[in-house]
Amino acid sequence: MGTYDRTWDMKLYRFLTGPDDASFCHKVTAALNKGWHLFGSPTYAYDKKAKTMRCGQAVVKDVDGQEYGPDTKLSDW
Repeated sequence: MGTYDRTWDMKLYRFLTGPDDASFCHKVTAALNKGWHLFGSPTYAYDKKAKTMRCGQAVVKDVDGQEYGPDTKLSDW
C-alpha cells in the first residue's frame, strides 16, 4: 500500500456569552461575519449575583486544511 496525505478539516466550537444588550449582538454578528455559523438556540438566563440577564449562543466553524490542537486559539478564527 502506498502512502497518502490526508488533509483534515478542523471543526471549531465556541459558546459566546454576554449581557442582554447590543454588545452581545455585536459579538454574535462579528462571529457570523468571520464565517462562524449559529448552532442551536440562543440561551437567556438570570445572573443572580450580577442581578442582570445574560445571553448565550453556540457557534461552529469548519476550517479546511487545518488540524485542531489544544493550543488552537478559537478567537483567531
